[in-house]
Amino acid sequence: MNPDIPLQLLGGITAREFLRDYWQKKPLLIRQAIPDFESPIDADELAGLALEEEVESRLVIEHGERPWELRRGPFAEDAFSTLPEREWTLLVQAVDQFVPEVAELLEQFRFLPSWRIDDIMISFAAPGGSVGPHFDNYDVFLLQAQGKRNWKIGQMCNSESPLLQHADLRILAEFEESAEWVLEPGDMLYLPPRLAHFGIAEDDCMTYSVGFRAPSAAEVLTHFTDFLSQYLTDEERYTDADAQPVSDPHQIQGDALDRLKGLLAEHMSDERMLLTWFGQFMTEPRYPELVAGEELGEEDFINSLQDGAILVRNPSARLAWSEVDDDVLLFASGQSRYLPGKLRELLKLVCSADALHSENLSEWLADEDGRDLLCELVKQGSLGFADE
Repeated sequence: MNPDIPLQLLGGITAREFLRDYWQKKPLLIRQAIPDFESPIDADELAGLALEEEVESRLVIEHGERPWELRRGPFAEDAFSTLPEREWTLLVQAVDQFVPEVAELLEQFRFLPSWRIDDIMISFAAPGGSVGPHFDNYDVFLLQAQGKRNWKIGQMCNSESPLLQHADLRILAEFEESAEWVLEPGDMLYLPPRLAHFGIAEDDCMTYSVGFRAPSAAEVLTHFTDFLSQYLTDEERYTDADAQPVSDPHQIQGDALDRLKGLLAEHMSDERMLLTWFGQFMTEPRYPELVAGEELGEEDFINSLQDGAILVRNPSARLAWSEVDDDVLLFASGQSRYLPGKLRELLKLVCSADALHSENLSEWLADEDGRDLLCELVKQGSLGFADE
């Protein structure tokens, strides 16, 4: 994608301009980002997804058994018939993993790294429905799909911002409105992290939320050190072979901290290990149980493709790749594998192509490393045959 071509999705500005002027800096209202947008899924189908065991869903009822009552799915079939006429919201997570037509929407966001995109959450709200004033710690694009929603924009927030006393929802106790817009189908609002916002449905309304993965510093430190510790031996310990006699045996002196920092820096600065962890972490699937492969011999795999079978990415899988010296590194649903650099174009194809078949894979099926990789991705579950 050319970063200097104006995009309808961004209101006629280029991807470069958007990233420079708005991304993680300030909100952007885009009228008719997707002109005449029609949701590929309606309210009844969204409610149907909320009945499924493998789908993450929630109901927020502003005036339920208690203020801002939260109910978690999966829901029974009669759950929606007992809801009030107003002021409730159904939220269904990761709809792109279950409805291919919704997943196609992500193609319009390819000016951003795919490994940064988390999922598309869809909410349906009755008139007056809302989840209260709140803020997110990640970027979000809010695309109006049905009806009208009033969006109020507030102050920048942080962990010190006061919240209402609520066991499940992070609703702001204070909201300082700075702007207000009504979005209609096809309109979209971009919000940077930590910006307070408050959406209220003016009628039966559906909103798509394209959210992004943004690991916290705590997650990075905790998960990376856990990952790193798997490769460290018990013999690697704090040492002080250069120690000098001390005047006070109870004092921890600065040279001890220098040695400790050296021990940490030796491992924390290992770029290969950091890249391997980061790629695995950012490609971990939201629902690992949905990324399940099958035992398959290479001969059966090749025969299937030659007979016309088509490979597609598992909707729940996440793929990315990187270069390390002369090698390439593939990340597939939380796992990684170093591969020879000659497979670079194959990795690009696997990560981007809508379908893989004997024609676009012919070069790689003739390569032992290529055949082995493709077969392993089917066994792992990131790729699967379309007829399955």
